[in-house]
Amino acid sequence: QLRPTQPQITPSRRRTARVIAIASGKGGVGKTNIAVNLAISLARRGLRIVLIDADLGTANVDVVMNVQSRFDLSHVIRRERTIDEIAVSIESGLRLIAGASGLASVADLSPLDRQSLIEEFACLESTADIILLDCGAGISQNVLAFAQSSDELLVVTTPEPTALTDAYALVKVLTRAPWTPPMRLVVSQTNTLREGQVVAERVASVAARFLGVALDCAGQVLRDQHVALAVRQRVPFVVKYPDCPASACIAALASWVDAASAAASARSGFFRRVFRFFY
Repeated sequence: QLRPTQPQITPSRRRTARVIAIASGKGGVGKTNIAVNLAISLARRGLRIVLIDADLGTANVDVVMNVQSRFDLSHVIRRERTIDEIAVSIESGLRLIAGASGLASVADLSPLDRQSLIEEFACLESTADIILLDCGAGISQNVLAFAQSSDELLVVTTPEPTALTDAYALVKVLTRAPWTPPMRLVVSQTNTLREGQVVAERVASVAARFLGVALDCAGQVLRDQHVALAVRQRVPFVVKYPDCPASACIAALASWVDAASAAASARSGFFRRVFRFFY
């Protein structure tokens, strides 16, 4: 079982964490579940991981993990707590920053509040190897800001036509930005590995033809009854059912992310880049 404790944040040997945003064109595709289970899997590979619930309007990562956090980002915004004080240690190497439910947009913050958040967030970049952002669904200003400022973007979709259409729409909007991070697909709820490959190849082909962007597949997650069982029990499936097919898929995705992050260099000042979108 996951047993949250208050962590002691110590600097990582890496100067700057690599920031990976996880987003989707629509809700209900398993984005948050993938973010949570991927974070656990990466931490168990010996990496220092910070998972931030960046879905400010309807933050729910703590619910999926069955973690009761006394404080969240709203307390940091009001300068009642520091990032260090609201960070919850889930297990060795993994910390959770609970989102501020009910905050419609970072744009609603005053310049002073934004600057305060930048200063608080900055300490995270030197205390982790990878920062995972569970972004909201869709193409809101918040989602685009986090996605465009990240070092890597994982776009989660399913084989359903509506999910594919919305995922393509998200990619299309992002390609119009002055700078777009490398984007990769994660195909969830596939019946077979072959189905996931076919779906990813189809989307990649359309993106290359009409958007001129490379959209490779980072991984996929098979449809697995253990996932729904774990969600109902509010335990991440890699913890409750470590040997199930979905857990094997997450392990493969974690291996890919680990290797890709080791080979890439992070850009400094992620959170400063994010908040520039709202000035």
